[in-house]
Amino acid sequence: MLNKFTPPEKAERLERYGSLDGLRAYAAIGIVIMHVLANISVKPSENYFTVTLIPWFTDFTLLFMVVSGFSLCCGYYERIKAGLITPNSFYKKRYIRILPFFASLCVLDVIISPSMYSLYEMFADMTLCFGLLPDVNISVIGVGWFLGVVFVFYMLFPFFVFLMDNRRRGWIVLVATLLLVWMATRYSFNGESPEPVIGRGNIVYCMPLFMAGGLVFLYRNPLSLFVNRHNRMACCIMLAGVLTFFVLSLWEYSSFVLLLSELVLFTIVLIYAIGSDNILFNNRVVKYVSGLSMEIYLCHMVMFRVVERLHLENFISDTDCLYIVVSVSVMTGTIVFSHVMKHYLLKGIIAKFG
Repeated sequence: MLNKFTPPEKAERLERYGSLDGLRAYAAIGIVIMHVLANISVKPSENYFTVTLIPWFTDFTLLFMVVSGFSLCCGYYERIKAGLITPNSFYKKRYIRILPFFASLCVLDVIISPSMYSLYEMFADMTLCFGLLPDVNISVIGVGWFLGVVFVFYMLFPFFVFLMDNRRRGWIVLVATLLLVWMATRYSFNGESPEPVIGRGNIVYCMPLFMAGGLVFLYRNPLSLFVNRHNRMACCIMLAGVLTFFVLSLWEYSSFVLLLSELVLFTIVLIYAIGSDNILFNNRVVKYVSGLSMEIYLCHMVMFRVVERLHLENFISDTDCLYIVVSVSVMTGTIVFSHVMKHYLLKGIIAKFG
């Protein structure tokens, strides 16, 4: 617990859970291979993986939200409650973490496909506040919708800390947010539009996911201790949760029930990660990929367009092999591009303003 007598260097020290690197890394990789499958012109053969499992990887964006709620609390929850960080410092770090890389992608996209509409959208994107626009449909860096939602969460984070002031209030607010989502998916609050239009691009729909991450943070000590002491039992619980989710997913449910089931699933996975030192979730490779997860998410579709122009289908006749080669090529190119941009081309800007 931090207080007003905490030395500045200790106040800046973040709580770190190494296994979160695995969640970020695997989620980023899953999203890449999902988008490759969705956009590749020559589809691989149909089987459980290409028809059911890989398309579901799009929901790893929801896992990112649960993890974001938890990890942001690790860094700033106590400091905001204790008044140890200023609004300028908090929001400046959010902007410098995201804007240089995202802005460079927006400029690159406009250069490739110039138009007045692209210029308008690039300006909105560079504010990072486009998640506040109603019914926004981002075409410049199309996957950027996720960034819009997450940045709205950053904007609301001081209010989020107020809502999560203690465990009891956290549970009450989580139930309230779920009720609001349930109503919003059944009833349109716009009298001119009879059909509900709320979805994952809306902060109201996604707030229970951030809340779940925040609640895990409030219970992090007993939860991590339980997982650490009963690792095999915790692993079995997690695997049972994953299996149950996929069995139940064979039936069709409403968007609210699907959100609720994925909230439970990803919360169980997060709980296991914070208390486990499983080498699959905590090693040098996933730590490296995790450090580039945001950049990988944002630029992988740009890299896909580059690989697409190589027309590898002219050289590889087997469709399954083609899909694997394209996925590996996109993933490799994305990591290299992200590393060069973050650690070389943008390093000076981040160091100057960070």
